Amino acid sequence: MEKKAIRDTYINYWLENGRRPVSVHTFCKQLDLPEAEFYYFYASFDALERDIWLAIFQETLQKLKEDETYRSYSVREKLLAFYFLWVQHLREYRSYILLQKEKHFAPGLHLDKLESLRLAFFDYIRDLIKEAHQTGEIKERKFISDTYVHGFWVQALFVLRYWINDNSDRFELTDAAIEKAVNLSFQLISSNTLDSILDFGKFIFTRK
Repeated sequence: MEKKAIRDTYINYWLENGRRPVSVHTFCKQLDLPEAEFYYFYASFDALERDIWLAIFQETLQKLKEDETYRSYSVREKLLAFYFLWVQHLREYRSYILLQKEKHFAPGLHLDKLESLRLAFFDYIRDLIKEAHQTGEIKERKFISDTYVHGFWVQALFVLRYWINDNSDRFELTDAAIEKAVNLSFQLISSNTLDSILDFGKFIFTRK
């Protein structure tokens, strides 16, 4: 039994029953899988749910890395491409995700479900930021640049929550929100705007 088969069966259980399995034991009976084998892969259903989010992210990243056009993009364009493809992959799991929302397991209420995704996203963003420093797309700022990853994670959560609540045709509003959010973030950290804000904050702080 592979992890993907366990994830797929778990998602199908949610879709058919609208809730978690009562226990790992009953879930494994449905899979015809020894409990010990489940615990070889996952310590709990929480760990399994974290891996579902991580797997969607990894599938998205793998597809991007296989695309020659993506490799030629600017960093801003790469991030846009990531978000567009990510929400496209999320559509395949939308019914499961909406059930999670209804049961109050949606991102925002239980961010621990996204912890594995967050760590993987940080690695991805750090690589993009490093590339952007080299190309000059993002200005490198002492003590500040290391915090960019947290800002981009907030952006990723915004995109995810917006998509979850988006009822527009073909999720056109999500696409527009992605473009505006990415463009705004790059305008802020690549221009002198952020420097002006930091200088003003320093001025106010030193005058207190």
